[in-house]
Amino acid sequence: MILLNPKKTTFEHLDPSSREIMKKTIGFFEKKGKASLKEDDHERTWYRDFLDFVKENKIFATLLTPSKYGSDGDYRWDTYRNCDFNEILGFYGLYYWYTWQVTILGLGPLWMSKNEKIKQKTAQLLNEGGIFGYGLSEKEHGADIRSNSMTLTKKEDGTYVANGRKYYIGNGNEAAILSTQGKLAENGQFVFFAASSKHKSYTCVKNVVNRQAYVAEYILDNYPITEDDILSIGRDAWDSALNTVNLGKWNLGWASIGMCTHSFYEAINHASTRRIFARYVTDFPHVRQLFVDAYSRLAAMKLFSSRASDYMRAASKDDRRYLLYDPTVKMFVTLEGEKVINHLWDVIAAKGFEKDMYFEGTARDIRALPKLEGTVHVNMILIIRFIQNFLFNPKEYPELSRQTQKTDDDFLFNQGSSQKGLNQIQFHDYNKAYNSFNLPNINVFKEQIELLKQFFKEATPSEEQNNDLDYMLTIGFMFTLIVYGQLILEMCKMDSIDKDLIDQIFHLMVRDFSLYAAELHNKESNSAKQSELCIKMIKKPVKNEDRFNNVWEKHVYSLKEVYEMNP
Repeated sequence: MILLNPKKTTFEHLDPSSREIMKKTIGFFEKKGKASLKEDDHERTWYRDFLDFVKENKIFATLLTPSKYGSDGDYRWDTYRNCDFNEILGFYGLYYWYTWQVTILGLGPLWMSKNEKIKQKTAQLLNEGGIFGYGLSEKEHGADIRSNSMTLTKKEDGTYVANGRKYYIGNGNEAAILSTQGKLAENGQFVFFAASSKHKSYTCVKNVVNRQAYVAEYILDNYPITEDDILSIGRDAWDSALNTVNLGKWNLGWASIGMCTHSFYEAINHASTRRIFARYVTDFPHVRQLFVDAYSRLAAMKLFSSRASDYMRAASKDDRRYLLYDPTVKMFVTLEGEKVINHLWDVIAAKGFEKDMYFEGTARDIRALPKLEGTVHVNMILIIRFIQNFLFNPKEYPELSRQTQKTDDDFLFNQGSSQKGLNQIQFHDYNKAYNSFNLPNINVFKEQIELLKQFFKEATPSEEQNNDLDYMLTIGFMFTLIVYGQLILEMCKMDSIDKDLIDQIFHLMVRDFSLYAAELHNKESNSAKQSELCIKMIKKPVKNEDRFNNVWEKHVYSLKEVYEMNP
């Protein structure tokens, strides 16, 4: 099965210790039951029971402590297994995932630091069940770290005092350490330092959201800081801020996958047993189309993200391809998650509002994921920078196998300069993946790719168009679909995915590419040549009723009543 089924997935792809973590976590939620899960969500109850479970079983400690600082051989930062944990937490509720996510963000500057004392302290606090936070954004400046007003002032004895406010900081009510970003008062250099929510000079002002999670505004008022609390200064602090976001935003796509999967089970269970106008809802052709589209999008989300994890794990100073795939998981996979929920909601309609449905929470929360850890626009600006080298200047790399090894992903804490050399990053030839399949809709999609390349060669966007983010966003989405399809096909080849499903996924992608081409055609700044090529890019996918029916029967309808959360 491509989709997670908590009652059937065995996690045989993981080592015994990791497998046990996943099964225990599922056991916690299934024992808690859906009614209790929903009640806590509606009452905005702080998830103390979950954090106690995490502490008792040392789950965050095992998954988020590099082996050098771990208590035993099972401790490591392993993106491969962390993907499974992300998906499980998303499956049961965004806010359980959120406390894990902001702990990861808080740990980023700590594990990236050269301060060994604070790393040892971090490992100890994780082992004791501590959660962490990332004190970056401010109310007046958002995540614009150049405008940061948190200051560290040096005293005569060589220690410091921190003064300032931070805003929209997850886990700010209970974080053992908040990796806080500020500036040195004496010279304006960037600095990261460790603060604790338990200190008397720390004030947690309020929870700024009306949700189960705690997203804090906090104040540091003459908070004492010693050299032992300093994580990084200057360029290192700047890089750790952006590299931490690289590390953390990866998780958002996986949260979306988990949320959509649980919602899919609820939707197919409801629709397959609901009769209206003397027919089951799933007998209506438009409903089948919505379900097939939802499943195809969801399968593609997971296939892409699974393959992208290999590039995260294989990253090095000589292979930085992850800097394209990482924001694609964050930006594009989360947007696809919104579309999945929209498809399912069009099927289940009013049922999606009912308070006892898991879906009701997902419909509310799925919108958050594209907007956290950098907006769609911020991540697309990064993605656009890679168009030239990806399409026109490939590089030979050794073929990358699945990265399932039981090792730390050390490079993620030693990524180097966050901004230098991005234009020099090269990628392997995408044609290898596309030419490894001869399927009707992949072939149509390949025609669209060639037309987009022709657009860049013969109707190159003007300087004015390049500076028009609205114009470039549309082009960026078309380019992202090419990247998306490449890694999906790489994963399909490795996992021997049903070819009917693959072609159905690309049936969807041809349609999506055509929609973006139509949108681009409507931009008023287009030249005649640009408009002409946009029209050519609009293509119809290849229809095949047998293929569609196979995907419906084998992959979609077969999921009815295979999972329902314990009451």
